Amino acid sequence: MAQSAKHKSIGDRMAALAAAVTRWAGSSWGFSTALGVVVVWAVSGPLFHWSDTWQLVINTGTTIVTFLMVFLIQRSQNKDSLAIQLKLNELVAAIDNASNQLIDVEDMSEEEMRVLHRHYELLVDRARDASPVETTHSAVAAEKRHQSKLLKKHKA
Repeated sequence: MAQSAKHKSIGDRMAALAAAVTRWAGSSWGFSTALGVVVVWAVSGPLFHWSDTWQLVINTGTTIVTFLMVFLIQRSQNKDSLAIQLKLNELVAAIDNASNQLIDVEDMSEEEMRVLHRHYELLVDRARDASPVETTHSAVAAEKRHQSKLLKKHKA
């Protein structure tokens, strides 16, 4: 059941705020604002006689902004990574001959991943032995693949 705007949890509100700030910070407006702050700070230097306090203002401000942006960037990367993992999981689940063991492979131990990696290295070695990449991925092979897809499309 969907929550009303009044009854959103604090976590939902924080997520919405973080998403909005992330979008804004990555926009031209965000960059322009940051540039404007630096220009105003630099121009105000003579008014404050280039004092230590004047320098401390920009140093403190940039430190605080950098500290907060680290968390926003990490949140954004985590969300993007999860979305990519979900899309790949869907592809693996949808392909008949794909191994379902690869779904959520990111949660496997490093040793389990090494075992899978060796498995795929063997498959690559076998494929290279069967026919070199210059043959399987040539312009002629690309044209054949394209024509095959066109035929399937027209039959559908």
